[in-house]
Amino acid sequence: MAKLGKRTRAAREAFAGKDNLSVEDAVKLIKANASAKFDETLEIALNLGVDPRHADQMVRGVVTLPNGTGKTVRVAVFARAAKAEEAKAAGADIVGAEDLMETIQSGKIEFDRCIATPDMMPLVGRLGKILGPRNLMPNPKVGTVTMDVKAAVEAAKGGEVQFKVEKAGVIHAGIGKISFDEGKLAENVRAFVEAVSRAKPTGAKGAYMRKVSLSSTMGPGVSVDLASASGN
Repeated sequence: MAKLGKRTRAAREAFAGKDNLSVEDAVKLIKANASAKFDETLEIALNLGVDPRHADQMVRGVVTLPNGTGKTVRVAVFARAAKAEEAKAAGADIVGAEDLMETIQSGKIEFDRCIATPDMMPLVGRLGKILGPRNLMPNPKVGTVTMDVKAAVEAAKGGEVQFKVEKAGVIHAGIGKISFDEGKLAENVRAFVEAVSRAKPTGAKGAYMRKVSLSSTMGPGVSVDLASASGN
């Protein structure tokens, strides 16, 4: 077995025996033990009582975090004419139609969010096998298929986070930078948990939210008290 480095060992010791903390205590612990040389991200993982193989148990949505993510989001927009100009003016990084489709088909994907006007979806639909697995496919349910490209681009740039449950019933997301102050990170945690709670599907049976955990990009995780995470 590989030997643990000093930083890893120290972090594990700091977290040992600590479980089911309040959001504030968890954030404080994680901030105090984040020792990477870069500004780590605060990661959240929610274990849900759903089976996403069933359509009526799929959980997906979008939330605008009150304090943003601290991440620069690169946005691509499929649009033509006036809507293309609107996207550029709003700050989109890449705007195009057939040319953008060909770029993506060549394997060059230099964006984190993809937005499209409804008339572009027949074109974008050809990219389903490329964009789908990367969770980049525009979808009207999360506001990325829209005629209001200005609002969509600004939301993507301003701290909006999309979420979608994975096969094992887990939702994972980055919700801020460790350099944020504790209060702002706690606000982001609760905003994210509340959004997932609101997205509870009709087919969910039994306990919906089973566990909430927080960690830094490079650090160990700690479980958070469900009542504290939901603001109750």
